[in-house]
Amino acid sequence: MHDLRRFIMFLIIGLIAGWLAGIVMRGRHLGVLGSLVVGVLGALIGGFLFSVFPPDVRAFIGEVCVALVGAVVLLFLLGVVDKRK
Repeated sequence: MHDLRRFIMFLIIGLIAGWLAGIVMRGRHLGVLGSLVVGVLGALIGGFLFSVFPPDVRAFIGEVCVALVGAVVLLFLLGVVDKRK
């Protein structure tokens, strides 16, 4: 049961981070599914980036901030790739 609760919280954090990243990156409207995907991938990217300098992410806000940074990096990179085409 603990793993299921942790997984649901990961998805909620990803959804919030994806939504915020869409706002930060010039108002990109990603939709619910797009926000979830970008946020979850952003959480993974942010976790990797912050593994070098680990912040205290035991709090919900800290986890959202790490996921947000990763999601913004992801959207930035997708924008760079999209402009090259």
